[in-house]
Amino acid sequence: MVMYAAGIWLLGGLLEGMWYAQFAMLLLSTYLMVELNNTNALLHMYSRMVSCTFLALSSMAVFLFPSIGVAVCTLCLIMFCTIIFHTYQDKASPGLTYYAFLCLGIASLVFVKIVYFVPFLWLMMAFSLMAFSPKMLWASLLGLITPYWFTVGIAAYLGKMDWMVSHFASIASFHQVFDYTSLSRPQLLSFMFVLLIAMLSIGHYMWKRRLDRIRTRMIYHFFITLDLLIILFIVLQPQHFSCLFAMMIVCTSPLIAHFIAHTNSRLSNVVFYIILTVTLLLTALNLWTYSLNS
Repeated sequence: MVMYAAGIWLLGGLLEGMWYAQFAMLLLSTYLMVELNNTNALLHMYSRMVSCTFLALSSMAVFLFPSIGVAVCTLCLIMFCTIIFHTYQDKASPGLTYYAFLCLGIASLVFVKIVYFVPFLWLMMAFSLMAFSPKMLWASLLGLITPYWFTVGIAAYLGKMDWMVSHFASIASFHQVFDYTSLSRPQLLSFMFVLLIAMLSIGHYMWKRRLDRIRTRMIYHFFITLDLLIILFIVLQPQHFSCLFAMMIVCTSPLIAHFIAHTNSRLSNVVFYIILTVTLLLTALNLWTYSLNS
């Protein structure tokens, strides 16, 4: 799958566009998905399906390749999940909480509206991870604002404080809801496909969740809740599609991996080949469309 992804990136314009930083962050994100799976036993068998589905879906979204902001958001969200899941049933781990939310703080430098998810993440820490307390709250807030201690100083030194003001002001800026005119047809098709397999995977997991341990169930509930929130955000404010879609891929990958790895009926095998075929077709369509526009 790494070789496949590298081939897609080369065809998409890795060398011509000099997207070396973006590709390096994709590889690091893939490694962290492997660690996320291994550390939390997301699949009760030896399988690389989580990282493989992440690579397949990420490579499908060719229109996201050039964006350094998308790469940063993807990497930071995976780092957040990797760290925060270590706090499961531990209400006295402010260090881990600080570093987890530090990742979100870094992501907010390129996509400030990621802070909308913070209150929901606190709720998920409380009910899914059972790891929320006043100490954890203050640690998370400290982690979120830490990147701005440096950026505000740098902006003041460079005389760019107007950028900081507009950056924070954009938090309260909303565009017209349900305005999909900014999205291309390949983007809409890609979103509809990932949405479909996300719903399929969520339905399958809710049906089969009793087979997993309680800790694994709580982690999947975390992914499901965050995935649904991201989908709602995309539906309401599609102008933020790029970063949100990358985050949606991160949350959907473990869910579809669970479906593929833990089903072996004739129907599920047919569904797997359909998913594989559509993924390849959408990848080809996105490559072709992007080459025409570039």
